[in-house]
Amino acid sequence: MTESTAQVVRRTAPEELNDHNLVPLQVVEGVLYEKRPARTAAGEVADGLYNVWITLNNPAQYNSYTTEMVKGVILAFRAACNARDVNAVVFTGAGDRAFCTGGNTREYAEYYAGNPQEYRQYMRLFNDMVSSILGCDKPVICRVNGMRVGGGQEIGMATDFTVAQDLANFGQAGPKHGSAAIGGATDFLPLMIGCEQAFVSATLCEPFSAHKAYRLGICHDIAPALKVNGKFIANPAVITDRYLDEFGRIVHGEFKNGDEAAAARKLIKEGEVDLSLLDAKVEALCAKLLETFPECMTKSLEELRKPKLAAWNLNKENSRAWLALNMMNEANLGFRAFNEGTKETGREIDFIKLRQALAAGTPWTQDLIESLLPGKK
Repeated sequence: MTESTAQVVRRTAPEELNDHNLVPLQVVEGVLYEKRPARTAAGEVADGLYNVWITLNNPAQYNSYTTEMVKGVILAFRAACNARDVNAVVFTGAGDRAFCTGGNTREYAEYYAGNPQEYRQYMRLFNDMVSSILGCDKPVICRVNGMRVGGGQEIGMATDFTVAQDLANFGQAGPKHGSAAIGGATDFLPLMIGCEQAFVSATLCEPFSAHKAYRLGICHDIAPALKVNGKFIANPAVITDRYLDEFGRIVHGEFKNGDEAAAARKLIKEGEVDLSLLDAKVEALCAKLLETFPECMTKSLEELRKPKLAAWNLNKENSRAWLALNMMNEANLGFRAFNEGTKETGREIDFIKLRQALAAGTPWTQDLIESLLPGKK
């Protein structure tokens, strides 16, 4: 007589399984942890199996992460990593405007600016957050529901797959706002999109479209999100056809300009954002991952992540130290400018005035910082 699978499981499984979490999963304001039933490619529920959705829930501030939220993300990934019934992790943001725009600028400006010893401790948490993503035993999908910029781009690149709605923008913000993209971007970008495009993104801080992200290979798949008259259309602000311009350059995923851009913005305002196609693509990817050997999947992830991990582990500690010290001068000024600036004054400093002052040998004093904030003469 052949034993059923259920009988074998009952006979061999321990009566009580060990809990490998350091602490029980805690509810942290700004981070949602949800186990959703895993489904097959046919849409059928796989009983007893789940996908974990970890959601940054701070939409009023574009899902920027506070210190407490960073702790919550670390705990959430640890819990998902240890959960025996979890197939994959979906990392996303609340709403349809942003996946994440990085660290919470208000907290940076009002607490960490001028306090390098405090920011150094914060960066320990940030580093642990990135490492918790890179070290997760489950495949991690970044569901890009809106902007993925700054530190949001960095934690997004630490994941294994990216699926984006096509109104989303990607990019870095460092040198425009008093920092450097050394929370992962300078480690991951050269590996993922090549050195030249990495230089463009990390230094010029110009946002690029989800279509360009797909072309560059930093995005696995994209889905239309704009509905006009009940029908989905591709992002009208982006050139979606691939062709060569008069200089022989590939044009695909670039933003339109001039009258075309204005018309596109008008159309976007008139339409509605619907993320159902994005969710369908995320679920389809989760279903594909479900039909694999779990330990072979984990080992494959470990090997494929090695280039990212090698760069990340080589640089994360000295990056932490530099970012902390930078809170005394350029970050102090840049984050305060963004936080205290307005639509009328702008949120960036007068870079020419700063460079002229430094060229004349002006020391970094509080008076210099105050004189360069937006709206100051």
